[in-house]
Amino acid sequence: MAPERYYIGIDVGTGSVRAALVKHDGILVASSTQETQTWRDPSDHHIFEQSTTDIWARITDAVRIVLKESGVAAVDVKGIGFDATCSLAVTDFNGNPVTVTRGSDLGKGGERNIVLWADHRAEKEADFINSEPSVVLDYVGGTMSLEMEVPKILWLKNNMPASDFSLAQFYDLPDYLTYRATGARTRSICSITCKTAYVPTQGWNAEFFSRIGLATLAENGYAQLGAVEAAGGVATAGVPVGKGLSVQAAKELGLLEGTPVGSAVIDAYAGWVGTIAARHDEGNGGLSAPVAFEESGHRLAACAGTSTCHIVQSRKGVFVKGVWGPYKDPIFPGWWMNEGGQSSTGQLIDFIITTHPAYAELKERAAKQQANIHEVLRQIMDEVKRAEGAGSWTETIKDMHLYPDLHGNRSPIADPRMRGSIMGLTLNDSLQDLARKYALTLEAVSLQTRHILDALNGAGHSITSIYMSGSQAQNAALTQLFADACEVPIVLPRMSSAAVVLGAAMLGRFAAEYNTIAINERSERLWKIMEEMTPHATIVKPAAVGKEQKILKAKYKIFLESIQIQQRWRAEIEVAAQ
Repeated sequence: MAPERYYIGIDVGTGSVRAALVKHDGILVASSTQETQTWRDPSDHHIFEQSTTDIWARITDAVRIVLKESGVAAVDVKGIGFDATCSLAVTDFNGNPVTVTRGSDLGKGGERNIVLWADHRAEKEADFINSEPSVVLDYVGGTMSLEMEVPKILWLKNNMPASDFSLAQFYDLPDYLTYRATGARTRSICSITCKTAYVPTQGWNAEFFSRIGLATLAENGYAQLGAVEAAGGVATAGVPVGKGLSVQAAKELGLLEGTPVGSAVIDAYAGWVGTIAARHDEGNGGLSAPVAFEESGHRLAACAGTSTCHIVQSRKGVFVKGVWGPYKDPIFPGWWMNEGGQSSTGQLIDFIITTHPAYAELKERAAKQQANIHEVLRQIMDEVKRAEGAGSWTETIKDMHLYPDLHGNRSPIADPRMRGSIMGLTLNDSLQDLARKYALTLEAVSLQTRHILDALNGAGHSITSIYMSGSQAQNAALTQLFADACEVPIVLPRMSSAAVVLGAAMLGRFAAEYNTIAINERSERLWKIMEEMTPHATIVKPAAVGKEQKILKAKYKIFLESIQIQQRWRAEIEVAAQ
């Protein structure tokens, strides 16, 4: 009997690292989550910083734990895949961390060397980049987000001594992890096209970099960005990087030198890999037939955590105003992807709950019931609904409206200056009021998802279902609201909370098998791996009818109007303040 084959997926999220040991068929054998550190500036809410040293240490802890708990030998681990947030990691050319914190240490050696994706320090730089048209901007929905790497790099150039800037190299965090694991500076097409201004079919655009004040990147042959042949070139998802694990990385992880490492992807794209090929329960004890690869173009992956990313694949590039992309080859060669997103969803839900005066009472009740606070809030909302004789939560909050962009809008407005608003407040700070605001927040997140879906389909996509992963996929009330507000089925693969790390493990398996696959069969094999390793799914169908459906439609219209009102008010104030 052949020995079992295992793969390790490593997911670096906003606040934690997760390693999962996965069998060849997708069964998760062991998993470990380790918290990572984020530094904030108490005087500047824009700042979010992390450390590659801290993250790598937590990765090694997590990998060693899953190996120990499972009893699996290093020799039986056949491949490793990484994913991570699209954060900017800065090092020197020897891989040593370079400080990104403003002040006298900026550009020097130091631990805080990651500008997290959520860091909004580069607002002025993004405005400047977007002040003139460019083919580069055409491939990011017309507006480059300050959450992308180029505005952050420009901020560093504008604030670092020139001599220090010239000695720095810049990685999207997923690519830093494969570099740290292998020593090879190969960059993933996912990272460079989605976040670092690499234009499909053209590559780096020297005119663009010169215009925005980063001509030195081009003059140095883009060595600081690394996506050149001398540095290992670029690779699509899961293609083996370098010669596999280096001696140092293998020793730190407790694995074998040379273990194949797949080209990494951004975390949301790993969520796409880990969900989009799911078969679903038919309701009669059986499963749906395996889906044809082309069907992926009708499935939107929503990877929901601190923020939410919405990813869809297409045979041809689709240009969608305010939605990132189209990006060519980030997962499958020859295929394009668009990425919508909400900058703050899980973070918003937590904020609404934890800042309410009744939060302490909520925690106390949850402790007494030995229940999750979300479960308690759902109980209270059901109590409110019954007390009012309402048919749905939607009816109980019909006179309240929340616009959810407390941290700016990623898409489809692509405006970091958008802010949140709430209408319908009363002199009520009770636990019931907290429950209403919780329900209102879930509703707002769902309506904004509808806005993104409409933008994608309006531009030429044909999306008929949403495949959800991440922590929010476990919130039954939220997933039903998604289905009702968007009027499409929501598909929830089992272990949806592990979909991202599972997607990374799939790329590890692909890397392990890569050299045994005929060149013209590699895309087919990756899709087959996804089919074999993705847990089957359940479906949440739209259920709103009658009054509830009418209220949701009215609230979506009001949601869109609130955007126009905010933009008009802001323009009026800007004129008045001149």
